Amino acid sequence: MPNREDDRLSGRVRRYARVGTSVGGIAARMAGQRYLGLPADRERNAEDLKRALGGLKGPLMKVAQLLSTIPGGLPDEYAEALGALQSRAPAMGWSFVKRRMAAELGPDWRSAFADFETEAVAAASLGQVHRATAHDGRALACKLQYPDMASAVAADIRQLKLIFAVYARYDPAIETGEIHAEIAARLREELDYEREARHMALYGEMLRDNPGVHMPVVEAGLSTRRLLTMNWLEGAALLDFKEAPAEQRNAIARHMFDAWYVPLYRYGVLHGDPHLGNYTVREDGTVNLLDYGCIRVFESRFVQGIIDLYRAVRDDDRDLAVHAYETWGFSDLSNEMVDALNIWAHYIYGPLIDDRTRLIDESGNARYGGAVAAKTHREIRRLGGVTPPREFVLIDRSAIGLGSVYLHLKAELNWHRLYEELIADFDAARLTRRQAAALENCGVPEAA
Repeated sequence: MPNREDDRLSGRVRRYARVGTSVGGIAARMAGQRYLGLPADRERNAEDLKRALGGLKGPLMKVAQLLSTIPGGLPDEYAEALGALQSRAPAMGWSFVKRRMAAELGPDWRSAFADFETEAVAAASLGQVHRATAHDGRALACKLQYPDMASAVAADIRQLKLIFAVYARYDPAIETGEIHAEIAARLREELDYEREARHMALYGEMLRDNPGVHMPVVEAGLSTRRLLTMNWLEGAALLDFKEAPAEQRNAIARHMFDAWYVPLYRYGVLHGDPHLGNYTVREDGTVNLLDYGCIRVFESRFVQGIIDLYRAVRDDDRDLAVHAYETWGFSDLSNEMVDALNIWAHYIYGPLIDDRTRLIDESGNARYGGAVAAKTHREIRRLGGVTPPREFVLIDRSAIGLGSVYLHLKAELNWHRLYEELIADFDAARLTRRQAAALENCGVPEAA
């Protein structure tokens, strides 16, 4: 029988009422502005949308943050407003925690721990974390999902379609069907903490030879589909190291590079959420990777396409660029459309083809990336629009998110040599075999 907290009609109806009223009102105003030929007040609409979403716990707030990082996914005003949403939501109270823990581990759940702190140490869109102590003295972290999240996800995925539909009336440059499909799939996966536990084990296997990155280990007997208990990893926020000596900042950046890109280019696996709250830094400068809800498994052909496009940009090889785009699923690309897509490719790959020690972005302008994205978007719109492959949602998010980390750290590395070393012995067939073995060992499903 389904769990009583699985997707319920009553839960979805309540969510539709809360979100739909706000989003629907914005949609109606925008439609009226268009019908009457009035200029759209996009800043006001964006602020209203931020208020509508920011007051809610749950997946739509996570979606808002995700959309704010996708180039061309939303207008600048919307991206800035949604990007301002904070992932830290007010924690649920102790009475809630007691009920939830009893539902997951039984009425005698307190006896499973030597101590369990009543105040959450972190709270985000889908759940909150409490610190606990095992009977053998080990520190534990207990990640507890909020109630009715399945209903919230089902409702918010439908509301996301409405947001996309409203935007498409004004700007059809980016066809959002694949973006919506990708976000929906990843959100549904994030509800399953048993799946996240397998992802955690997968990262432990993929990065076992990288001493600069640490992963927690799941306490299987104290974990369920909605409760994830693991050992506690001590560490400080990355922003605490912004003024650390350059050598330490650069070492942290290198560990972050390994944490994200060794799994991608060796196994075709990507951590799709480089949010500042998802990692901490140890006293020795090594990195703790904490959250495994948003993990993407790619087929080897997609990873090969990433490398092909890099080499196309590096070598000014237009035919190879077209091959890379077609490998990902683009079709009927005109010469002009290839030029438009290459604007963004040159921005993303630029630091990787520059063989010297440098900052990840030397423009000196915090808005430069947004300006490049806007230029790309204008060209695509002028040429009639394009449908990006769904895989781009997390690839772009990770690239932009990690770039932000490197900027915070003012890290100066030879990104070109790091990347060339990473892909030097890449072989698609070997990645496929390596990936299959790792996924089977950890019980993780194959590529979506």
